[in-house]
Amino acid sequence: MKIRDLGVRAACLLGAALTVAALTVAPAIAVPAPNTDSGSSTTTTPPFTTPNTEDCAQRTQPPAPIDTSEVPLPGEPTPTALPVPSPPIGGQRLGECGVVLPDGAPPLPADISATAWLVADLDTGRVLAAKDPHGRYRPASTIKVALAIVALRSLDLDEVVIGTQADAAVEGTRVGIGPGGHYTNRQLLQALIMASGNDAAHAIATQLGGDKAAVAKMNDVAKTLRAMDTRAATPSGLDGPGMTTSAYDLSVLFREAMTIPLFAELLRTEQVDFPGHPADPRIPGDTDRPGYPIANDNQLLYNYEGAIGGKTGFTDDARQTFVAAAERDGHRLVVTLLKADVRPIRPWEQAARLLDYGFALDPDARIGKLPETGGAAVQPSVPLASPPPRADGTQAATEQQPHHGARVATLIGAPVLVVVLLLLGRRIARRGR
Repeated sequence: MKIRDLGVRAACLLGAALTVAALTVAPAIAVPAPNTDSGSSTTTTPPFTTPNTEDCAQRTQPPAPIDTSEVPLPGEPTPTALPVPSPPIGGQRLGECGVVLPDGAPPLPADISATAWLVADLDTGRVLAAKDPHGRYRPASTIKVALAIVALRSLDLDEVVIGTQADAAVEGTRVGIGPGGHYTNRQLLQALIMASGNDAAHAIATQLGGDKAAVAKMNDVAKTLRAMDTRAATPSGLDGPGMTTSAYDLSVLFREAMTIPLFAELLRTEQVDFPGHPADPRIPGDTDRPGYPIANDNQLLYNYEGAIGGKTGFTDDARQTFVAAAERDGHRLVVTLLKADVRPIRPWEQAARLLDYGFALDPDARIGKLPETGGAAVQPSVPLASPPPRADGTQAATEQQPHHGARVATLIGAPVLVVVLLLLGRRIARRGR
Protein backbone atom coordinates (compact mmCIF):
# COMPACT_ATOMS: atom_id res chain seq x y z
CA MET A 1 0.00 0.00 0.00
CA LYS A 2 1.31 3.46 -0.89
CA ILE A 3 2.25 6.02 1.73
CA ARG A 4 -0.40 8.33 0.31
CA ASP A 5 -3.08 5.65 0.75
CA LEU A 6 -1.94 5.05 4.32
CA GLY A 7 -2.17 8.76 5.13
CA VAL A 8 -5.65 9.11 3.67
CA ARG A 9 -6.91 5.99 5.39
CA ALA A 10 -5.42 7.03 8.74
CA ALA A 11 -6.98 10.47 8.44
CA CYS A 12 -10.43 9.04 7.68
CA LEU A 13 -10.26 6.49 10.50
CA LEU A 14 -9.14 9.10 13.04
CA GLY A 15 -11.78 11.59 11.92
CA ALA A 16 -14.51 8.96 12.13
CA ALA A 17 -13.37 7.93 15.61
CA LEU A 18 -13.40 11.52 16.84
CA THR A 19 -16.86 12.14 15.40
CA VAL A 20 -18.25 8.98 17.01
CA ALA A 21 -16.72 10.00 20.35
CA ALA A 22 -18.27 13.45 20.07
CA LEU A 23 -21.69 12.06 19.32
CA THR A 24 -21.37 9.61 22.21
CA VAL A 25 -20.99 12.38 24.80
CA ALA A 26 -23.18 14.93 23.05
CA PRO A 27 -26.83 15.29 24.01
CA ALA A 28 -29.27 13.44 21.80
CA ILE A 29 -30.67 15.51 18.92
CA ALA A 30 -34.12 14.62 17.67
CA VAL A 31 -34.14 13.95 13.94
CA PRO A 32 -37.57 13.69 12.29
CA ALA A 33 -38.31 10.56 10.31
CA PRO A 34 -38.42 10.95 6.54
CA ASN A 35 -41.79 12.08 5.16
CA THR A 36 -42.74 9.34 2.70
CA ASP A 37 -46.01 8.65 0.94
CA SER A 38 -45.78 4.96 1.83
CA GLY A 39 -45.85 5.77 5.53
CA SER A 40 -42.61 3.90 6.16
CA SER A 41 -40.27 5.20 8.84
CA THR A 42 -36.74 4.56 9.98
CA THR A 43 -37.66 5.23 13.62
CA THR A 44 -36.55 2.32 15.82
CA THR A 45 -38.28 3.44 19.04
CA PRO A 46 -41.96 4.29 19.57
CA PRO A 47 -42.68 8.00 19.08
CA PHE A 48 -43.31 10.01 22.23
CA THR A 49 -46.91 10.85 23.06
CA THR A 50 -48.09 13.16 25.83
CA PRO A 51 -50.18 11.24 28.39
CA ASN A 52 -53.92 11.74 27.98
CA THR A 53 -55.79 12.61 31.20
CA GLU A 54 -59.22 13.40 29.75
CA ASP A 55 -60.75 10.34 31.44
CA CYS A 56 -60.02 11.78 34.93
CA ALA A 57 -58.42 8.46 35.97
CA GLN A 58 -56.57 10.16 38.84
CA ARG A 59 -59.43 12.21 40.23
CA THR A 60 -59.39 10.33 43.56
CA GLN A 61 -55.99 8.65 43.84
CA PRO A 62 -52.63 8.15 42.11
CA PRO A 63 -51.96 5.45 39.51
CA ALA A 64 -51.46 1.91 40.80
CA PRO A 65 -47.98 1.40 42.33
CA ILE A 66 -45.43 -0.77 40.58
CA ASP A 67 -43.80 -2.10 43.76
CA THR A 68 -44.67 -2.86 47.40
CA SER A 69 -43.56 0.47 48.87
CA GLU A 70 -47.16 1.47 49.61
CA VAL A 71 -48.18 -1.72 51.37
CA PRO A 72 -49.02 -0.81 55.00
CA LEU A 73 -46.96 -2.36 57.76
CA PRO A 74 -48.57 -5.30 59.60
CA GLY A 75 -51.35 -3.99 61.78
CA GLU A 76 -51.53 -0.63 60.00
CA PRO A 77 -54.73 0.31 58.14
CA THR A 78 -54.83 0.94 54.40
CA PRO A 79 -55.50 4.67 53.88
CA THR A 80 -58.71 5.53 52.08
CA ALA A 81 -58.83 8.06 49.25
CA LEU A 82 -59.04 11.69 50.31
CA PRO A 83 -62.41 13.37 49.65
CA VAL A 84 -62.66 15.34 46.41
CA PRO A 85 -63.73 18.92 47.25
CA SER A 86 -66.77 20.28 45.45
CA PRO A 87 -66.67 22.85 43.99
CA PRO A 88 -63.01 22.48 42.95
CA ILE A 89 -60.60 24.54 45.02
CA GLY A 90 -59.28 27.43 42.96
CA GLY A 91 -62.19 27.69 40.54
CA GLN A 92 -64.55 25.61 38.43
CA ARG A 93 -62.17 25.18 35.49
CA LEU A 94 -59.57 23.61 37.75
CA GLY A 95 -61.93 20.65 38.12
CA GLU A 96 -61.24 19.73 34.49
CA CYS A 97 -58.87 16.83 33.90
CA GLY A 98 -57.33 17.57 30.52
CA VAL A 99 -55.37 20.61 29.36
CA VAL A 100 -56.92 23.81 30.72
CA LEU A 101 -55.98 27.05 28.95
CA PRO A 102 -57.33 30.61 29.03
CA ASP A 103 -59.46 31.76 26.11
CA GLY A 104 -57.39 32.68 23.07
CA ALA A 105 -54.21 31.08 24.41
CA PRO A 106 -51.63 29.89 21.85
CA PRO A 107 -50.79 26.19 21.38
CA LEU A 108 -48.73 24.56 24.12
CA PRO A 109 -45.01 23.90 23.66
CA ALA A 110 -44.00 20.49 22.37
CA ASP A 111 -42.29 17.66 24.24
CA ILE A 112 -44.06 18.01 27.62
CA SER A 113 -44.15 14.50 29.09
CA ALA A 114 -45.51 15.45 32.52
CA THR A 115 -48.86 13.77 33.07
CA ALA A 116 -50.00 16.73 35.18
CA TRP A 117 -48.61 20.26 35.37
CA LEU A 118 -49.54 23.80 36.34
CA VAL A 119 -48.21 27.34 35.80
CA ALA A 120 -49.26 30.13 38.16
CA ASP A 121 -48.26 33.64 39.15
CA LEU A 122 -46.23 33.30 42.33
CA ASP A 123 -47.29 36.70 43.68
CA THR A 124 -50.94 37.14 42.67
CA GLY A 125 -51.87 33.46 42.76
CA ARG A 126 -53.45 33.56 39.28
CA VAL A 127 -53.35 30.12 37.67
CA LEU A 128 -52.38 30.66 34.03
CA ALA A 129 -52.53 27.18 32.51
CA ALA A 130 -52.65 23.58 33.67
CA LYS A 131 -53.14 19.93 32.81
CA ASP A 132 -55.11 17.71 35.21
CA PRO A 133 -54.52 20.33 37.95
CA HIS A 134 -56.30 18.43 40.75
CA GLY A 135 -55.39 14.95 39.49
CA ARG A 136 -53.69 12.98 42.25
CA TYR A 137 -50.14 11.79 41.82
CA ARG A 138 -47.14 11.01 44.03
CA PRO A 139 -44.86 13.91 44.97
CA ALA A 140 -41.55 12.10 45.58
CA SER A 141 -39.01 14.54 47.06
CA THR A 142 -41.02 17.63 46.19
CA ILE A 143 -42.95 16.90 49.43
CA LYS A 144 -39.78 18.02 51.22
CA VAL A 145 -41.13 21.52 50.59
CA ALA A 146 -43.79 20.78 53.24
CA LEU A 147 -41.15 19.41 55.64
CA ALA A 148 -39.06 22.55 55.10
CA ILE A 149 -42.05 24.77 55.97
CA VAL A 150 -42.53 22.92 59.27
CA ALA A 151 -38.81 22.84 60.14
CA LEU A 152 -38.08 26.46 59.27
CA ARG A 153 -40.95 27.62 61.47
CA SER A 154 -40.25 25.41 64.47
CA LEU A 155 -36.54 24.53 64.78
CA ASP A 156 -33.61 26.59 66.09
CA LEU A 157 -31.43 26.92 63.01
CA ASP A 158 -28.24 27.27 65.06
CA GLU A 159 -28.84 24.21 67.22
CA VAL A 160 -26.24 21.48 66.67
CA VAL A 161 -27.53 17.99 65.91
CA ILE A 162 -25.44 14.81 66.24
CA GLY A 163 -25.73 12.44 63.29
CA THR A 164 -26.89 8.89 63.98
CA GLN A 165 -26.59 5.50 62.31
CA ALA A 166 -30.32 5.68 61.59
CA ASP A 167 -29.75 8.90 59.64
CA ALA A 168 -26.91 7.34 57.67
CA ALA A 169 -28.84 4.16 56.87
CA VAL A 170 -31.94 5.82 55.44
CA GLU A 171 -33.05 4.63 52.01
CA GLY A 172 -32.59 6.67 48.83
CA THR A 173 -30.61 9.82 48.11
CA ARG A 174 -28.27 10.81 50.94
CA VAL A 175 -26.06 13.81 51.42
CA GLY A 176 -23.58 11.88 53.62
CA ILE A 177 -24.55 12.41 57.26
CA GLY A 178 -22.42 10.15 59.44
CA PRO A 179 -22.76 8.90 63.02
CA GLY A 180 -21.14 11.35 65.40
CA GLY A 181 -21.07 14.20 62.89
CA HIS A 182 -22.04 17.66 64.09
CA TYR A 183 -24.60 19.55 61.98
CA THR A 184 -26.58 22.69 62.57
CA ASN A 185 -30.22 22.70 61.56
CA ARG A 186 -29.32 25.29 58.96
CA GLN A 187 -26.87 22.82 57.39
CA LEU A 188 -29.47 20.04 57.53
CA LEU A 189 -31.92 22.29 55.68
CA GLN A 190 -29.26 23.09 53.09
CA ALA A 191 -28.84 19.35 52.55
CA LEU A 192 -32.62 18.87 52.42
CA ILE A 193 -33.44 21.64 49.95
CA MET A 194 -30.33 21.77 47.79
CA ALA A 195 -29.27 18.12 47.61
CA SER A 196 -32.56 16.38 48.53
CA GLY A 197 -30.86 14.36 51.26
CA ASN A 198 -33.17 11.73 52.75
CA ASP A 199 -30.72 11.42 55.64
CA ALA A 200 -31.21 15.13 56.31
CA ALA A 201 -34.98 14.63 56.19
CA HIS A 202 -34.64 11.86 58.79
CA ALA A 203 -32.50 14.00 61.09
CA ILE A 204 -34.99 16.87 60.82
CA ALA A 205 -38.00 14.60 61.38
CA THR A 206 -36.34 13.14 64.49
CA GLN A 207 -36.27 16.62 66.03
CA LEU A 208 -39.94 17.09 65.16
CA GLY A 209 -40.85 13.99 67.18
CA GLY A 210 -40.07 11.23 64.69
CA ASP A 211 -41.35 10.31 61.24
CA LYS A 212 -45.04 9.97 62.21
CA ALA A 213 -45.10 13.25 64.10
CA ALA A 214 -43.29 15.07 61.27
CA VAL A 215 -45.69 13.65 58.68
CA ALA A 216 -48.68 14.73 60.80
CA LYS A 217 -47.30 18.28 60.95
CA MET A 218 -46.71 18.31 57.19
CA ASN A 219 -50.30 17.22 56.62
CA ASP A 220 -51.55 19.89 59.01
CA VAL A 221 -49.74 22.49 56.89
CA ALA A 222 -51.39 21.11 53.75
CA LYS A 223 -54.86 21.31 55.32
CA THR A 224 -54.25 24.86 56.54
CA LEU A 225 -53.32 25.88 52.99
CA ARG A 226 -56.37 24.08 51.54
CA ALA A 227 -54.08 21.69 49.67
CA MET A 228 -56.76 19.01 49.92
CA ASP A 229 -55.22 16.58 47.40
CA THR A 230 -52.10 16.25 49.55
CA ARG A 231 -51.25 13.59 52.10
CA ALA A 232 -47.65 12.96 53.08
CA ALA A 233 -46.71 9.42 54.10
CA THR A 234 -42.97 9.94 54.69
CA PRO A 235 -40.91 13.04 55.53
CA SER A 236 -38.52 12.48 52.62
CA GLY A 237 -40.96 11.72 49.80
CA LEU A 238 -40.18 8.02 49.61
CA ASP A 239 -43.40 6.32 48.55
CA GLY A 240 -45.64 5.14 51.36
CA PRO A 241 -49.28 4.20 51.97
CA GLY A 242 -51.64 6.98 50.93
CA MET A 243 -48.99 9.40 49.62
CA THR A 244 -50.57 11.89 47.22
CA THR A 245 -50.51 15.45 45.94
CA SER A 246 -51.57 17.37 42.83
CA ALA A 247 -50.00 19.91 40.48
CA TYR A 248 -52.26 22.53 42.07
CA ASP A 249 -51.33 21.60 45.66
CA LEU A 250 -47.62 21.50 44.92
CA SER A 251 -47.85 25.09 43.68
CA VAL A 252 -49.70 26.04 46.86
CA LEU A 253 -47.04 24.46 49.10
CA PHE A 254 -44.19 26.04 47.16
CA ARG A 255 -45.83 29.46 47.25
CA GLU A 256 -46.22 29.20 51.01
CA ALA A 257 -42.59 28.11 51.43
CA MET A 258 -41.48 31.16 49.47
CA THR A 259 -42.89 33.38 52.24
CA ILE A 260 -39.95 32.14 54.36
CA PRO A 261 -36.82 34.14 53.41
CA LEU A 262 -34.36 31.37 54.30
CA PHE A 263 -36.21 28.87 52.08
CA ALA A 264 -35.91 31.27 49.15
CA GLU A 265 -32.22 31.80 49.95
CA LEU A 266 -31.40 28.08 50.12
CA LEU A 267 -33.41 27.40 46.99
CA ARG A 268 -31.17 29.61 44.87
CA THR A 269 -27.85 28.64 46.53
CA GLU A 270 -25.64 26.73 44.14
CA GLN A 271 -23.00 25.31 46.48
CA VAL A 272 -22.12 25.22 50.19
CA ASP A 273 -19.63 23.40 52.39
CA PHE A 274 -21.02 20.50 54.42
CA PRO A 275 -19.39 19.01 57.54
CA GLY A 276 -17.68 15.64 57.60
CA HIS A 277 -17.92 13.16 60.45
CA PRO A 278 -15.57 11.13 62.66
CA ALA A 279 -14.29 7.64 61.99
CA ASP A 280 -16.67 4.78 62.72
CA PRO A 281 -15.23 2.91 65.74
CA ARG A 282 -16.91 -0.29 64.56
CA ILE A 283 -14.76 -0.32 61.42
CA PRO A 284 -11.09 -1.24 62.02
CA GLY A 285 -8.73 1.34 60.58
CA ASP A 286 -11.54 3.75 59.66
CA THR A 287 -10.52 7.42 59.43
CA ASP A 288 -12.27 10.74 59.93
CA ARG A 289 -14.27 12.02 56.99
CA PRO A 290 -13.39 15.63 56.07
CA GLY A 291 -16.00 18.17 55.04
CA TYR A 292 -16.96 18.57 51.39
CA PRO A 293 -19.06 20.83 49.16
CA ILE A 294 -22.63 19.99 48.23
CA ALA A 295 -24.29 21.40 45.13
CA ASN A 296 -27.85 22.29 44.20
CA ASP A 297 -29.32 19.49 42.07
CA ASN A 298 -31.78 21.73 40.19
CA GLN A 299 -30.47 22.22 36.65
CA LEU A 300 -33.02 24.95 35.88
CA LEU A 301 -31.08 27.10 38.35
CA TYR A 302 -27.98 27.01 36.16
CA ASN A 303 -29.57 27.05 32.74
CA TYR A 304 -32.64 29.31 32.78
CA GLU A 305 -32.35 33.08 32.82
CA GLY A 306 -34.23 34.50 35.80
CA ALA A 307 -34.42 31.19 37.67
CA ILE A 308 -35.27 31.58 41.34
CA GLY A 309 -34.86 27.93 42.25
CA GLY A 310 -36.83 24.74 42.67
CA LYS A 311 -37.06 21.20 43.99
CA THR A 312 -36.60 17.92 42.16
CA GLY A 313 -38.02 14.49 42.92
CA PHE A 314 -38.06 10.91 41.70
CA THR A 315 -39.23 7.46 42.82
CA ASP A 316 -40.14 4.41 40.78
CA ASP A 317 -43.84 4.98 41.45
CA ALA A 318 -43.88 8.79 41.26
CA ARG A 319 -41.51 9.06 38.29
CA GLN A 320 -40.02 12.51 37.72
CA THR A 321 -41.52 15.38 39.74
CA PHE A 322 -40.49 19.03 39.78
CA VAL A 323 -41.44 22.43 41.17
CA ALA A 324 -39.61 25.67 40.41
CA ALA A 325 -40.00 29.41 39.94
CA ALA A 326 -38.50 32.12 37.75
CA GLU A 327 -38.79 35.89 37.26
CA ARG A 328 -39.03 37.94 34.07
CA ASP A 329 -39.93 41.62 33.63
CA GLY A 330 -41.10 41.89 37.21
CA HIS A 331 -43.36 38.83 37.05
CA ARG A 332 -42.65 35.64 39.00
CA LEU A 333 -44.14 32.32 37.92
CA VAL A 334 -44.19 28.90 39.57
CA VAL A 335 -44.36 25.69 37.53
CA THR A 336 -45.06 22.17 38.76
CA LEU A 337 -44.67 18.81 37.00
CA LEU A 338 -45.95 15.42 38.21
CA LYS A 339 -45.39 11.95 36.78
CA ALA A 340 -43.04 13.23 34.11
CA ASP A 341 -40.32 11.38 32.26
CA VAL A 342 -36.86 12.20 30.95
CA ARG A 343 -38.17 11.71 27.40
CA PRO A 344 -38.19 13.56 25.11
CA ILE A 345 -36.45 16.22 27.24
CA ARG A 346 -35.47 16.47 30.91
CA PRO A 347 -38.07 17.69 33.44
CA TRP A 348 -36.25 20.98 34.03
CA GLU A 349 -36.32 21.60 30.27
CA GLN A 350 -40.05 20.90 30.20
CA ALA A 351 -40.43 23.35 33.09
CA ALA A 352 -38.43 25.94 31.12
CA ARG A 353 -40.76 25.60 28.13
CA LEU A 354 -43.84 25.96 30.31
CA LEU A 355 -42.34 29.02 32.01
CA ASP A 356 -41.65 30.59 28.63
CA TYR A 357 -45.24 29.83 27.67
CA GLY A 358 -46.58 31.39 30.87
CA PHE A 359 -44.49 34.54 30.54
CA ALA A 360 -45.75 34.99 26.97
CA LEU A 361 -49.45 34.84 27.93
CA ASP A 362 -51.59 37.94 28.28
CA PRO A 363 -50.96 39.57 31.69
CA ASP A 364 -54.64 39.16 32.57
CA ALA A 365 -54.87 35.50 31.51
CA ARG A 366 -56.21 33.12 34.16
CA ILE A 367 -58.09 29.86 34.59
CA GLY A 368 -58.28 29.90 38.38
CA LYS A 369 -56.60 31.01 41.59
CA LEU A 370 -54.34 29.66 44.32
CA PRO A 371 -55.84 29.97 47.83
CA GLU A 372 -55.24 33.14 49.84
CA THR A 373 -54.99 31.25 53.13
CA GLY A 374 -51.65 30.48 54.73
CA GLY A 375 -48.75 32.47 56.08
CA ALA A 376 -47.66 36.04 55.43
CA ALA A 377 -47.83 37.60 51.97
CA VAL A 378 -45.43 36.08 49.47
CA GLN A 379 -42.15 37.95 49.39
CA PRO A 380 -42.25 40.09 46.20
CA SER A 381 -38.53 40.71 45.94
CA VAL A 382 -36.72 37.39 46.31
CA PRO A 383 -33.36 37.87 44.55
CA LEU A 384 -32.70 35.95 41.37
CA ALA A 385 -30.45 32.93 41.37
CA SER A 386 -26.78 33.80 41.14
CA PRO A 387 -23.52 31.90 41.69
CA PRO A 388 -21.98 32.20 45.16
CA PRO A 389 -19.15 34.77 45.47
CA ARG A 390 -15.55 33.67 45.19
CA ALA A 391 -13.19 33.92 48.13
CA ASP A 392 -11.95 37.29 46.83
CA GLY A 393 -15.50 38.65 46.82
CA THR A 394 -15.98 38.67 43.05
CA GLN A 395 -18.90 36.90 41.40
CA ALA A 396 -18.32 33.54 39.77
CA ALA A 397 -19.57 32.89 36.26
CA THR A 398 -22.79 30.94 35.85
CA GLU A 399 -22.07 27.23 35.73
CA GLN A 400 -22.67 25.53 32.39
CA GLN A 401 -23.78 21.98 31.83
CA PRO A 402 -20.87 19.55 32.32
CA HIS A 403 -18.82 18.83 29.19
CA HIS A 404 -20.91 21.18 27.03
CA GLY A 405 -17.82 23.07 25.81
CA ALA A 406 -15.94 19.86 25.17
CA ARG A 407 -18.82 18.50 23.12
CA VAL A 408 -19.00 21.56 20.94
CA ALA A 409 -15.23 21.73 20.49
CA THR A 410 -15.04 18.08 19.54
CA LEU A 411 -17.93 18.24 17.08
CA ILE A 412 -16.39 21.26 15.36
CA GLY A 413 -12.77 20.17 15.68
CA ALA A 414 -13.13 16.62 14.35
CA PRO A 415 -13.97 17.60 10.74
CA VAL A 416 -11.28 20.31 10.78
CA LEU A 417 -8.71 17.77 11.96
CA VAL A 418 -9.72 15.39 9.15
CA VAL A 419 -9.01 18.08 6.56
CA VAL A 420 -5.63 18.89 8.16
CA LEU A 421 -4.63 15.22 8.20
CA LEU A 422 -5.65 14.75 4.57
CA LEU A 423 -3.46 17.67 3.51
CA LEU A 424 -0.61 16.32 5.63
CA GLY A 425 -1.04 12.88 4.06
CA ARG A 426 -0.84 14.38 0.57
CA ARG A 427 2.38 16.24 1.50
CA ILE A 428 3.93 13.05 2.92
CA ALA A 429 2.94 11.14 -0.20
CA ARG A 430 4.64 13.67 -2.45
CA ARG A 431 7.82 13.44 -0.39
CA GLY A 432 7.74 9.64 -0.61
CA ARG A 433 7.61 9.51 -4.41
